[in-house]
Parts: sequence; structure tokens; C-alpha cells
Amino acid sequence: MTKTTAPAKKATSSAAAKSPSAKSASTKAVTPPKAVAQADAASAPESPIKPPSTAAKAPTTKPSSTQTMPAATATKADAKLANAWKTKSGRELTEAELLAMPDSEYMNDKQLDFFRANLEAQKEDQLSNAGGTTEHLREDTSIVPDPADRATIEEEHALELRTRDRERKLLKKISQALVRIDSGEYGFCDETGEPIGLGRLLARPTATLSLEAQPRRELKQQMFGD
Repeated sequence: MTKTTAPAKKATSSAAAKSPSAKSASTKAVTPPKAVAQADAASAPESPIKPPSTAAKAPTTKPSSTQTMPAATATKADAKLANAWKTKSGRELTEAELLAMPDSEYMNDKQLDFFRANLEAQKEDQLSNAGGTTEHLREDTSIVPDPADRATIEEEHALELRTRDRERKLLKKISQALVRIDSGEYGFCDETGEPIGLGRLLARPTATLSLEAQPRRELKQQMFGD
């Protein structure tokens, strides 16, 4: 009987010895999660604070001296055109050089010489065309046996005659323009006396009216006839 009770006491003492660790385990188990999170945050190493990133700015380029070179070149070219009339004769001037001349030199001797040469060249061209037309019209169409071919040739002759008639009127206007150059009236409007303008004269050297007066003249012609 006494031998069997001794192991029970030993077991009781060992259980009592283990009870403090069990208490501590139960104490750890009931530790609130908020406290654990605070402890982890306190023990974690502090991360370095980075300054806020700024957006990358586009690099600003300063205008270099080379960027102003085209403008300077254009200015030199304009100055060269504007002064070309001083060293050239009127017949040697180009249209660009003529347009670059100052307004104060409108219809000076060199401009009149330029338009005189232009009108004389047109006159020679029209006269040579008229001579060719005369030779062509002298051809005898009666020797053409086919009536259809003969009708085609006669229609071509009629068309050439209408073309030559327009050129004849142009020749008359060219002669009148040359007379106005000699009298000093060339380049000025017949109705208002204002300058016709170099641009209009280059497009139509025989013009006698400005752009403002031309529609009025055409309206009068439509209303009252020639």
C-alpha cells in the first residue's frame, strides 16, 4: 500500500513544477494584438525620409545666334534686291528687283525702260505670229478632195482669224502703252490718276485702269455698251 502512493506524489510535484510555465504561456496567449503591433513598430528600424519627388522639367534652350541667321540673310537679300536698280539698267532688271524698289521711285526712268522693253518684245512676238498666220491662210483649200477635210481646214482658218483679231487688238493696246510711256502717263489710272501698281502692270502691261476703277468701267460697258 505505501509503495503505490509514492509515485503519485512525485507526479503531483512535477505537475506543480510545470505550472509556472503554463501560466506564462497562458499570459502570452492573452496579450492584446494592439500591444504587439506597438512593440513591433517600436523595434522596427526607422526608414529614411525621402523628399517629395518633383516632376521633371523640360530643359529650356536659349536662342542661339545661329537661329537669327536666316532673318539676317533675308534682310541682306532684300537690301540687295532693293538696291539692284541703282547699278543696273531698266532692261536688265528682274521682276523681283523691280518689285523691291521703293515706292518713291515709282515710274522712274528705269521702270519705264523696263516696261518699254517688255512691251516691245510682246509687239515683236505678235507681229511674227501674224506673219505666220498670213502665210497659212494663203493655202488653197480647194485642192483638198475630201469635203470633210476641207471643212476642218476652213474651221481651223476661222479659229486662227479670231485669234489674230484678238492679237490685233492687243497690238493696238501695246502701241498705245508705248505712247503713254513716251508722254509720261504710263502706270497711272486714266480715271483717277492714281498709280496702277507694279504688280498689275507686270501681269498686264497694257493696263490703263487701277483695280478699283476696272470694275466700274466694265459695269458701264455692260450697261451702255462700248
